[in-house]
Amino acid sequence: MNWWQALILGLVQGLTEFLPVSSSGHLVIFRELLGAEAPSDLAFEITVHVATALATIVVFRKQILDLLQGLFKFKYNEQTDFIAKLVVSMIPVAIVGFFFKDKVEELFSSLLVVGCALMVTALLLFLSDRARPFGKLRVTEGKSGETEGKSGVTEGKEITFGQALVMGLGQAVAVIPGLSRSGTTISSGLLSGASRNKVAEFSFLMVLVPILGEAFLDIVGGDLAASSVSIAPLVLGFVAAFISGLFACKAMIALVKKAGLKWFALYCAIVGLIVIICSLV
Repeated sequence: MNWWQALILGLVQGLTEFLPVSSSGHLVIFRELLGAEAPSDLAFEITVHVATALATIVVFRKQILDLLQGLFKFKYNEQTDFIAKLVVSMIPVAIVGFFFKDKVEELFSSLLVVGCALMVTALLLFLSDRARPFGKLRVTEGKSGETEGKSGVTEGKEITFGQALVMGLGQAVAVIPGLSRSGTTISSGLLSGASRNKVAEFSFLMVLVPILGEAFLDIVGGDLAASSVSIAPLVLGFVAAFISGLFACKAMIALVKKAGLKWFALYCAIVGLIVIICSLV
């Protein structure tokens, strides 16, 4: 992988991470289009995913600070309740990471898997859009006259522990390239009855610890040091994904909350069909 391939792939990761179109699937597709040989490890994918995770932290820094402040009050409150639900959502993907990591890595070399998974993503988005109307926001007016959620963390009906687990199961399945993580978790949440506004934010926050945790384990285990990708493409891909991720996160979160998912479903269906045809020809 050379520098310009890393730059394009980093931009692709940053721009597609926050849309329900599968960033991992697009990385596989664009690697094929660019002729970038797939490495035997996932160092580049981990690097650009960490970059977009850091972009998420920057965008949601106020919400994350609010959660941490509530946590260090050392009592059960709205913030610790939200954190507990995030922890519950992480359990399924942690199990997949510990027991099926090698199997998952093998899937990243198959365009047919990506195409089929994109079709599944399209179906999930279509069903979630048709299942029920998105919940309306329940807001209160703050002292400054601005509207804010009851807890200061999010607006709308609170996600239950059961819904958090369902979204976690969606995230665990979405390790398959082409099956959008955000699309699967958002669809899972909506189909379980959660409000759209709550689901969007919860979906973006629930991935932070798994991504950063996996990166930490890879660094400690020496996987990144033993990567077949040189340091320059990794750094360039990280910077490109972080900058484009900042833009995409700010712009696309509002889009995911306000616009229907049917257009994303149509996009995933078209791209998935093209990829399937190309992989079989």
